[in-house]
Order: sequence, then structure tokens, then C-alpha cells
Amino acid sequence: MDIVYYLVQNTLPVAVALLLVALGGMFSERSGVINIALEGIMLFGAYIGCLFVYFIEKNPIPAQVIFLLAMLIAALAGLIYSLLLSWAAINMKADQTIVGTALNMLVPAVILLFSKMFFMSDGVTTKTRFYIREVKGLSNIPVIGKLFFQNTYLSIYIGGLILIIATIVFYKTRFGLRLRACGEHPQAADSVGINVHRMRYAGVAISGILGGMGGFFYAVGVTDGNTNGHTGVAGFGFLALAVLIFGQWKPIQIMFAALFFAFLRTLAYSVALIPFLKSLNISQDYYKMLPYIATMIVLAFTSKRSRAPKAEGIPYDKGMR
Repeated sequence: MDIVYYLVQNTLPVAVALLLVALGGMFSERSGVINIALEGIMLFGAYIGCLFVYFIEKNPIPAQVIFLLAMLIAALAGLIYSLLLSWAAINMKADQTIVGTALNMLVPAVILLFSKMFFMSDGVTTKTRFYIREVKGLSNIPVIGKLFFQNTYLSIYIGGLILIIATIVFYKTRFGLRLRACGEHPQAADSVGINVHRMRYAGVAISGILGGMGGFFYAVGVTDGNTNGHTGVAGFGFLALAVLIFGQWKPIQIMFAALFFAFLRTLAYSVALIPFLKSLNISQDYYKMLPYIATMIVLAFTSKRSRAPKAEGIPYDKGMR
């Protein structure tokens, strides 16, 4: 059982980071804007969040308060960076895939330049650890307590809350209905008085907020507070896109897809703890390839059944019908 506890406790931080970024991509793409820039938004949010922690951690502030403040700063950073995509894709009607790719390439270079200039390193590393040994009162619950309330991070609970809010907003509010309408048939949405450009800005803005938060959660829960321009976020933004497609642009399915890919990644780094896998004497490098191989296999078998929003990637021209 100890191995099961270990796998679950280490899978959840990875899954939450993937989940938030994929949910952000869902809001953007459901509004009609392809967000290839999730990788760049993640890295930008992670770096700005860790930079905030680096400067504030010398003050006598509780670690979890610093975590919440840095999370908000990372969300704001993601929002600001996503506005570049919004402006280019919505106002300038630029090719969304090319813009997203350019934004992904820009962030690592900026981080390296900034870090070399001010820190003489490739990135920023923080000393504060946000690890929660146990949640008092809940950690003693049989099985569940050890799985979810011991050796964890605050990001796990925040991620669960955001999933619930995102699902309600997406399916049960007027905003969610209008957002989906703009991604399916913007002309029809416009004909009933919905401002398509404004809704698309909102969708991309939400993706920026969630992408920035997801990047910071990745830096805290996966790389232990280390963010640089060389390793970036290890392709998690692109993996989040795969999670988004595998989850069919639906919140609950995205959650299960995120758990699946996160479990494969955790398994790859836990081979030495699992006697059966260790006995196979296979190089750990092969196991580390698992999430990305699984991505290709899953997309190969599900892409034919995938149903992306009809107006995704198509700039909206009010004069066309």
C-alpha cells in the first residue's frame, strides 16, 4: 500500500498542473481561438511566480500565504502574456498557430536573457518549500487521509475547486453558453447580440490565467521551485494540448486524461520503488518516454472521433455571413 500512496501523492501535483492548463486551453478553443501558446504561458507564469517568491521569501511570511500570493501573480502574468495572442488572433486576424508558436519561442529566450543579466544563471531557484506534511484533522481519516491529506500541496485542493467552478461556468451559466456559441457558430451568436470579439478575448484571458497558475503549480509541485529557460516546463504545455484533445474539450474528461498522463509520468520516475518494474532491468529513460509515446498512440486512435469546435482557428469577420 505504501507504493500506492506514493504514486497517488506524486501523481496529483502533476495532474493538477496539466488539468489547469488544459482547462485554460478548453476555454480559449471553445471560444474559437487555438491556443498553441500554452507552453509559453505556462513558463512565463512559472517564472514570474517563482521570481515573486524569490524576492518575498526573506520576509517572515507563512509559506502557504506566499504560495497564494505567488499563484495570483503567476495568474496575472499568464493573463498579460495571453493578451498578445488575443490581440494578434482577434484584432489582427493573424494565423493563430504561427502566433502561438512565436510566443512559445519568445519566453525561454527572454527568461535566459533576464536570468543571465540579473542572476548569472539560467533561471531562478527559490528556497521556500510549500510541501504540506499533513492536514491536521483530515490526515487521520482511514485510507483517504493518507492519500489526499498527507505529503501534499495546497495546489491539489485549489485545482479541485477550479475544476468544479470551471464545470459550472462552462455548462450552467450564460457566459459558458455564449462562449461555446462563439466557437461553434460565431455568425449566429453575433446575430443575437453576442459580442464575439469580447467573448474570444474572455476565453483567451481565462486560458492565460489558468495557464499561468498551472505553470506555477508545475514549478512548485514538480520541479521544486526551479524555473529556467533551458528546460522550461518540459513540454507540459504541449502535453496539456494532448490532454485537451483526448478529453474532447470537456472538463470532466480532461480531468481523467490529466490523471492518466500524470500517472504515466510518475510511474516513469518511480521504477526503482516498484519491484516488478525494477526486475525487468529496463533503462529508466524508456519509462520517461511513456507519457509522450502514450500521447501519440492516444491521439492516433482518438483523432478521428475528435470533434473540435467548428469555428476554432477561424478569425471572425463581422462583415461575412
